[in-house]
Amino acid sequence: MPSFIVQFDNVRKHYQMGLVTVEALRGVSFRIAAGEYISIMGPSGCGKSTLLNLLGCLDRPTSGRYLLGEQDVSRMDDDALSAVRGTRLGFVFQSYNLIQQLTVVENIEIPLYYQDRPEAESRAVARELAARVGLADRLEHKPFELSGGQQQRVAIARALVNDPLVILADEPTGNLDSTSGAEILRLFDDLNAQGRTIIMVTHDLGVGQRSRRTIRLRDGEIESDSNPPGDFP
Repeated sequence: MPSFIVQFDNVRKHYQMGLVTVEALRGVSFRIAAGEYISIMGPSGCGKSTLLNLLGCLDRPTSGRYLLGEQDVSRMDDDALSAVRGTRLGFVFQSYNLIQQLTVVENIEIPLYYQDRPEAESRAVARELAARVGLADRLEHKPFELSGGQQQRVAIARALVNDPLVILADEPTGNLDSTSGAEILRLFDDLNAQGRTIIMVTHDLGVGQRSRRTIRLRDGEIESDSNPPGDFP
């Protein structure tokens, strides 16, 4: 029996646009087992961004239930959701979202700062992760001194620093050339081989094919799921 670390049960998300109700997600249900590597794909407007925001605890569903590990995060308040984001999730964005005034090692440390970890311990963890993503010789560089691929490696190291349950990647190769993009995808392959759970939103079929499972959305519903880990009871 797989250990499910993400469970969506009939999740709906509606937005009110004046007098019009927009149904971004329409009763989405799926499970994700520990160690899976999943791509979420679909045309523009299908609900990918909404789904990612819910998975990342950046928003709450209108109805339905979202379990992250053993926690029901569906109705948590803002402070509780912030704590979940800081301790249980790792984010990798298309635009890297690095702080330009900070060095590589300082950018990696940021999530630990909010956990009140001792400075020496945080610095040691950040240095180790920088080495793991191939940046041991760039610790004191600022983001503007790095290539796009190197900046994304910093972002991946930062996503790992809190030992998250899930890594969420939003078009992680979208700003990279083909060579740098391939390097980042190999890094994700390696992380998954080490047991990391990765959920990647992408419009690129070639990128999506790197994962072991693809969930396709259309009009706010799941159109297909290539390799679900068992049926719902």
